[in-house]
Amino acid sequence: MTDSKPTVAEGSEYVVFFEGGPSDGATDTRISTDGSYDEEITDFVLIDGMETGIVYKAGEAKMVGEQLQVHYSLDLKDSDPIIDHEDRNDLRDN
Repeated sequence: MTDSKPTVAEGSEYVVFFEGGPSDGATDTRISTDGSYDEEITDFVLIDGMETGIVYKAGEAKMVGEQLQVHYSLDLKDSDPIIDHEDRNDLRDN
């Protein structure tokens, strides 16, 4: 049995499921530009008023009926750093 990467027609939509991080549980639709899906997505979110790039890597991809669904997992190593409130000087009590 071979593990083949699902494909879709160029210009077709596929569904993205985010797992982990600030986008956990969110879904999105994307357009395939080359008959495949993105191996990595950078999701830009506002965290404490700052735009932060959160990287998600493709994991499970499967066809459900005629729709491609791809699950993306949080990749902290390649994401912008997120500073905990306790570590930020501007949020400490004076």
